[in-house]
Amino acid sequence: MARVARHWAVGLALLLAAAAAWGVGRWWWGPQVAVDRVVQRDFVQSVVASGHVEAPHRVEVGALITATVVRVPVAEGQTVQAGQTLLELDDAELRATELQAVMAVAQAEARLRQLQEVQLPQAALALHQAEVTAALARLQLQRSETLFDQGFIGAAALDEVYKASDLAELQRAGAVLPLQSVQAQGSDHALASAALAQARAALAVARARSRHARVVAPQAGTLIGRAVEAGDVVQPGKTLMTLSPTGRTQLVVALDEKHLRLLASGQRALASADAYPQQRFEAVVAYIHPGVNAQTGSVTVKLDVATPPPVLRQDMTVSVDIEVARRPAARLVPLGAVHDAEAATPWVLRLEAGRARRRPVRLGLCGGGWCEVLDGLAPGDTVLPVTTAVADGARVRALPAAAAPPGGA
Repeated sequence: MARVARHWAVGLALLLAAAAAWGVGRWWWGPQVAVDRVVQRDFVQSVVASGHVEAPHRVEVGALITATVVRVPVAEGQTVQAGQTLLELDDAELRATELQAVMAVAQAEARLRQLQEVQLPQAALALHQAEVTAALARLQLQRSETLFDQGFIGAAALDEVYKASDLAELQRAGAVLPLQSVQAQGSDHALASAALAQARAALAVARARSRHARVVAPQAGTLIGRAVEAGDVVQPGKTLMTLSPTGRTQLVVALDEKHLRLLASGQRALASADAYPQQRFEAVVAYIHPGVNAQTGSVTVKLDVATPPPVLRQDMTVSVDIEVARRPAARLVPLGAVHDAEAATPWVLRLEAGRARRRPVRLGLCGGGWCEVLDGLAPGDTVLPVTTAVADGARVRALPAAAAPPGGA
């Protein structure tokens, strides 16, 4: 029994000695920690945002007259062509007004024809008769003057001849004015022409108003809103339908203002509708709003979609990855290994000869959990994650790659 007890005592002593040696070694070499490595590869920095689909503009369709809706031949969500009927309004009063205007034009045209076909010839004939009468009166005056000189007639008879000649001249002069009035440059002709023009203008207005009884699509597109039914009384200025025109499609997103310095027109992006996340399509930054929303701290960005997929719909929610920069063969360190990454003097704990050493770094692009290292680290360097509770200069042992936790470099 004594021998067995000694064997157990020796074994326990050896076990305690081994444990003590292991503890001392662990203290001396430091704890084992997961590490990340600096890698070198092409790096693309992108800004992720969400937004919605929007046409560059929307067309609000309404009536131009007050009338009762007779028929609405289209439905919300329907694709329409330019000139297609959207609304039909009651046009009974408009047709009556147009007929009245047609009759007014006919009356004005008849008045002008009367001037040209009746009054003008009559005035010309009256002038011709007056000229003949005046010519005969002048001949009679010449004969009477000769007879007076020869003493065959007295002064009283000659005065009567003078009076008759003057009256004939006055009648001739008076006949000239009616003829001038009905000729092309005369006042009666001008009044008749003006009346005809006014009647034709009134007819054009009546016909235009009659056309307003049929509201048509100003261009091809999709009806995304309808607020009218048959029987409604519509008035000018009220939006009855909203049309999203066919053509260029845009994505409108709101980005945090901290990304504003990275954005530029022409940058390419990949987008997908939230309803169809597997169908990605290309877009290009077309517009960056010059101001920042004071309430949300965001800036509005619009992207053009040259070839929108068929599944894209107005106001659909989309996710967008905008490529803001690209670096070939960049040195990259995991963002989770950088201390004070947002500060002016970022730094890392680099593993050097079994010890953690603090090293300042100069960063470039950051995104997707990685940062570009411009200075301070080389490819293959081993760095400790920020979550590792290790002081500068402390001894540490790197876990083998197989034992590194998920997310390690």
